[in-house]
Order: sequence, then structure tokens, then C-alpha cells
Amino acid sequence: MSGPSATIADFTSADHRQALRIAEALIFASPKPLPVAELSARIPGSVDIAHVLRDLQSAYAGRGVHLVEVAGGYAFRTAEDLAHLLRDDAVQSKKLSRAALETLAIIAYHQPVTRAEIEEIRGVSTSKGTLDVLLETGWIRMRGRRRTPGRPVTYGTTQDFLSHFGLPGITDLPGLEELRGAGLLEGHIPAGFSIPVPKDDDELGPDEDALDEADLLGYAGDLPVDEDRSGSDGD
Repeated sequence: MSGPSATIADFTSADHRQALRIAEALIFASPKPLPVAELSARIPGSVDIAHVLRDLQSAYAGRGVHLVEVAGGYAFRTAEDLAHLLRDDAVQSKKLSRAALETLAIIAYHQPVTRAEIEEIRGVSTSKGTLDVLLETGWIRMRGRRRTPGRPVTYGTTQDFLSHFGLPGITDLPGLEELRGAGLLEGHIPAGFSIPVPKDDDELGPDEDALDEADLLGYAGDLPVDEDRSGSDGD
């Protein structure tokens, strides 16, 4: 039995029903979206984990929380039609500046990207403070160092970025037609204009070197010395 009125008890196989209960408990207790591979490893016996997740999603379909795929894993999220009821209880966070939002978008679509490359795309200087804010939110990370003079740090997005924006993966970022349909791209778009296909895996590119311990320890306050340039965000 499935559908909005289904419950875990409706799935008759004892092994399958136990797998549903375990998956439900693991996902509920996890502080971050739980990957399928981790669920499979922690559920005893031989079960079809994709079937388990589909049935669990079905069981929660009509409830106040839904099981959703996000940030490369599964997590429980408030039903979208009830979100407005919880807004008064949500912690009000400081809004990101326009410069920070633009920088975040560039990093998401163009990663791995350096500060100089961000500035070239934006057309204005990017202050150290803008990158500091995004690093502190946990939405971007230092990936490596570009194999160019000065060895600038490269930046990319994190799993927390995907989780916050409800994205199963980085390739689920909106494309050109979706952005146009949402009214975020207006006016004449130059011929040949395209949006890059984003990629956020941990594998370093052929022009990237791994960060060393000094780089990682160096981000106690200031960015690494080669990134610490004065500038303006153009706001």
C-alpha cells in the first residue's frame, strides 16, 4: 500500500518494514542529509534501498514533514505548504549583501574559481570581507591552489550550500531557460551566451594543487597572504 495515507505498518514484508524503520530513524537522527551508500551500509540484510526510500517518501507524502533528496542524500524537511506557519519561529539571519550573492553565484557556476577570476566576471574588485562571510557561512570552501604565478586559492561550494538551497546536487542549479523563466535574465541576451555546467567534486583539476597544512591553519581570520588584497565590491 502506498500514497498519502500510507503508514510504515502498511508495508507487509517484515524485513522491508524493519528496513523502513531503520532508515527512518537514521535519517531523522542525522544532522545532515544521509547518502544512500551510508544508509545501505547501516541497514542489515539484503534490501532494495531505492525501494525503501520510495516507500518511506510515500508514507510521509501527506504529512507535515516530507522525505526529500537534497545535497547528495536524504533528509526530512517541512512540507512546503506549511513553511509559512514556521516563519515566526525561524531564527532571523543577516541577509547577504548583493556583492556576496553575486560572488556566491559565480563560485557555484564557475568553480573552481580564484578571486581574480571572480573579479573578472563581476567587473569589479571583490573585498576580502565578502569571501570571509561566505567561508564563515560554510557555503564555500577553499579547494586548492591554481598552478599560476602567485598560486592563488581556488574556491568551490560545499554540501551545506546544497542543503541550504534544497539542491540534490550542484547540477540542479537552474540553467539558462530556468533563469529566464524566473525573470532573472531580462533584455537581450548576446548570441552564444551560455551558463557553464557546474561541477563540485573533490577531485582537483589538472591546474590545481592541494592545499597544505599552512593554508588550512592560516584561515583563522585573514585569507592566505596571496589572497589578501585590498579592493571594493563595487556596491
